[in-house]
Amino acid sequence: MNRNKVVLVDRKDRAKGEMDKLEAHLKGELHRAFSIFLFNSYGEILIHQRASNKYHGGGLWTNACCSHPQRSEDIKQSALQRLNYEMGLHCNIDKAFSFIYHSPVENGLIEHEYDHVFIGYTDNTPDPHPDEVQNYKWTCPFLLKNDVVQQSDHYTYWFRTALANVLNQIAKIR
Repeated sequence: MNRNKVVLVDRKDRAKGEMDKLEAHLKGELHRAFSIFLFNSYGEILIHQRASNKYHGGGLWTNACCSHPQRSEDIKQSALQRLNYEMGLHCNIDKAFSFIYHSPVENGLIEHEYDHVFIGYTDNTPDPHPDEVQNYKWTCPFLLKNDVVQQSDHYTYWFRTALANVLNQIAKIR
């Protein structure tokens, strides 16, 4: 699943153009992204450890799926396709919120994304793509939240930034 481009956007998520993904991360250009957070019927959250060969965030733990929609793609449909590609999962997801973040990461790269966050539910067992995921687990959100505080360097920046808001959204639903 080729995702070598990103959609450059303004602070209102209006498309301004397209750029090579690595170049956008080198320059810190604001671009569109999505993140999917999945929960099961036991209330556990699915997290995965990014494959160590990823150009950034390799070996770090993060939400069920995250990527960049391509210029002609619907964001939700792109997210669903990527979830199937990365984690081998099919389920319904709903848009929860969006946020902008900007952070230097390893390898001289800069994350600057307009991130569309989706939440979904499934009891299916992931079948992760080995080029994307080296490990995964279902875990208690309360324990995860504490671990993120205590060992923040084990988690991606966007995950650490979005987690509290996601858990607040879930608490409102229940």
